[in-house]
Amino acid sequence: MKLALLQIDIQWGNPQENIARVERLLSQVTDANLYVLPEMWATGFATEPAGIAENESHSVALAWMKQQARLRGCAICGSLAVKMPDGSFRNRHYFVKPEGVEYYDKHHLFSHGGEDKTFEAGQEHTIVEWKGVRFLLLTCYDLRFPVWSRYGRAGEYDAIIYVANWPASRQQAWDVLTHARAIENQCYVIAVNRVGSDQKTSYQGGSMLIDPIGRTVAESIKNTEQALEAVLSMENLEKARLRFQVLSDRDE
Repeated sequence: MKLALLQIDIQWGNPQENIARVERLLSQVTDANLYVLPEMWATGFATEPAGIAENESHSVALAWMKQQARLRGCAICGSLAVKMPDGSFRNRHYFVKPEGVEYYDKHHLFSHGGEDKTFEAGQEHTIVEWKGVRFLLLTCYDLRFPVWSRYGRAGEYDAIIYVANWPASRQQAWDVLTHARAIENQCYVIAVNRVGSDQKTSYQGGSMLIDPIGRTVAESIKNTEQALEAVLSMENLEKARLRFQVLSDRDE
């Protein structure tokens, strides 16, 4: 499966400008099966979403994702801050296919930044299948919690997608934890972070694809907007799991 990891400099509270930035990157990779965007890619990481988050039913960013999936015959994923009909806010990781939408609501809200005060935490895991690959959807701070990432029975998913706004001050943790999650779950990790800065912090990126034994298959240039191309090989995944059957010894 061909992937495009879209590492962008998110412009604060400006979905139209961020859509334009993503479209410029999309034009560089026109044949990917899956395009992956960062966390809250349309607005920036908003811990106070009132006035920033779009109503889910009228989201310009989500409508754009649906349009692109249909036009390109691809899947596209990334998280958005959305307001629900009951007035609550969700950090919702959407996986959009030509035929429909699946989603995951971020479970571990970033209490250090106050995200837990304004967003409703999700309580369910989401595994999405696309073109024969099973993806576990997770978001940013979830990366720090291995039990949540180690969900389910052995071999229940083939790759974890982490979309993030992970600050440069903790870049080393990003690099270590993404590789650890791939090794301990014997799966691919697709990790997409943003670059640039917002009102509170700066971001280096470090988007990457990591294989089931912890090797970096492809890595973005730090501090640079980039459409990173990578290939996820189910053949290599199956060989790795057969050669060293660690998953059969894991705790359920």
